[in-house]
Amino acid sequence: MKQLFTLFVLMTCAFAGHAQTATEALEVKEQEYNFGTIPQGKPVYHVFQIANKGAIPLKLDNVQASCGCTTPEWSKDPIPAGGADKIRVGYNAAAEGPFEKVVTVTYNGNSTKLIRIKGEVWRAPAGSAPSNASINFLKQQMQ
Repeated sequence: MKQLFTLFVLMTCAFAGHAQTATEALEVKEQEYNFGTIPQGKPVYHVFQIANKGAIPLKLDNVQASCGCTTPEWSKDPIPAGGADKIRVGYNAAAEGPFEKVVTVTYNGNSTKLIRIKGEVWRAPAGSAPSNASINFLKQQMQ
């Protein structure tokens, strides 16, 4: 009975170890990027560096953002074992206030990793410069 239990424990550990290595094939250099404070109406971009730490080629099946204001771009070509690539994530800063967006990376059929972008959007001024009462007065005098 002890031998059977020991065999069961060893097999469970072996399967758990194999599953862990398969899902950790994709390495993302940084899991999160903070844009800080950005102006409203100006799209911003960040490039996430990724690497294949597995022994077989890694294929990014899908990179999907949590909303339409975030646009990921990635290569459809497989990443060879030991190779590297990048995922470019853009954010359309249309809405004012803080934001945090999640991007789900699906690779090799069923494995996933999450990356995040965040920051705060401030309202840009309506014109190129604040209005100047003195200049407006001079313009009226010249007419």
